[in-house]
Amino acid sequence: MSLLKVVGLDKSYHSNFRVLTDINFEVDTGEFVSIIGPSGAGKSTLLRCINRMVEVNEGKILFGDLDVGNLSKKALRKLRTNIGMIFQHYNLVPRLTVIENVLHGRFGYKTTLQGILGKFTEKEKEHAFFLLEKLGISDHAYKRCDQLSGGQQQRVGIARALIQEPKLVLCDEPIASLDPNSSKVIMDHLKAITSELNITCLVNLHQVDVAINYSDRIIGLNQGEIVFDGPSQMLTEGRINSIYGTETRQLITV
Repeated sequence: MSLLKVVGLDKSYHSNFRVLTDINFEVDTGEFVSIIGPSGAGKSTLLRCINRMVEVNEGKILFGDLDVGNLSKKALRKLRTNIGMIFQHYNLVPRLTVIENVLHGRFGYKTTLQGILGKFTEKEKEHAFFLLEKLGISDHAYKRCDQLSGGQQQRVGIARALIQEPKLVLCDEPIASLDPNSSKVIMDHLKAITSELNITCLVNLHQVDVAINYSDRIIGLNQGEIVFDGPSQMLTEGRINSIYGTETRQLITV
């Protein structure tokens, strides 16, 4: 059974403009899948539909045997412990330390009071340091996040997502704000760690070359519709043109 199955997904923010139209795809455990397409194609909306940060209008999203759209608030909160999220602009708490931000990824497992009091077990703290070590930033554990570079902050965001022990990680333009060197570091870590931990990764990217170099599979969106879905090596120049049309592509060699 697929880990994630999207069936007939439609999403509109108002009646005159449909953001996503009849989206259908499946993702298996352990796959590294990139979603590419021009600005406004619906990439970010698609990710937010998967973890129900936004509600869909039509269709189903199945995570394992769960219908995401039919879950109660309590069940949805539990589901989200299995779906990590990495954001373009990090979504960290700048005044808190690196280790504090990483441990926030455990909030889904805590009661409200435990979360407010910051009650974390020694095992959770050890896991946080393990992840920071894997990501090469354990030396910064007690620094405030606003003292870090953008690439370092994104690694904190990755650690925060991974400490949830998720089955799926959604990455919304994780390297869009970074320079090419930092982008390479982030993509190398995402690929290595998700592979090592057998975590499925679904990542939105603007950079076509990066998608080709890192992905097992690529989904191409144009005007809210899937126009390509296949192995990265099958993404020819002609197929890239069908995804982007006349829009100039942003290329970064990683």
